[in-house]
Amino acid sequence: MKEDNLDRLFKNLENEFDNEMPEDGHEQRFLGRLKSNSNVSDKKPKRTFYKPFLAIAASIVLCFGLFFFIHNKPQENGLASVSPELSQTKDFFTAAITSELNKIRDQRSPENEMMVSDALKQMELLEKNYERLKIDLKDSGNDKRVIYAMISNFQSRIELLENVLKTIEDIKQLKEVKQNQMTL
Repeated sequence: MKEDNLDRLFKNLENEFDNEMPEDGHEQRFLGRLKSNSNVSDKKPKRTFYKPFLAIAASIVLCFGLFFFIHNKPQENGLASVSPELSQTKDFFTAAITSELNKIRDQRSPENEMMVSDALKQMELLEKNYERLKIDLKDSGNDKRVIYAMISNFQSRIELLENVLKTIEDIKQLKEVKQNQMTL
């Protein structure tokens, strides 16, 4: 059915097609009109041989930049920079502190809110003290006294968090005892 419509269309337009050759100079007139309407020229485009070289140069500069950026990262100063054993020690203490903090956050309630917020403030002070110790360690050239102070700082943080958890547990037990006494 579609072919019939198409055939009919061509039969109806049979004598209306323009199949004659254009007059002489048609191409020149066409290019002249085209040129007057836009900035298109009939000149061949210039080949630019420097573009591939610029791309290669930019790639090399990028590679060197990444290389220097990766190798010039600031070294961590702290226990991890002294020795692999102290790095493991730092990782151990950090994991223990994170674990204790998560336990405290899980047991946070309106009854112990003041105690928890006070403990978190004390943790911030110990963290600031640790940052100062890192600077001292760098300045002192890995002095053992500073290393011991840093380890002591970690131990103080863990003790603080353990004490807070113990106190929270004591408060819970007291609350349960009071509830049991009231129900009797």
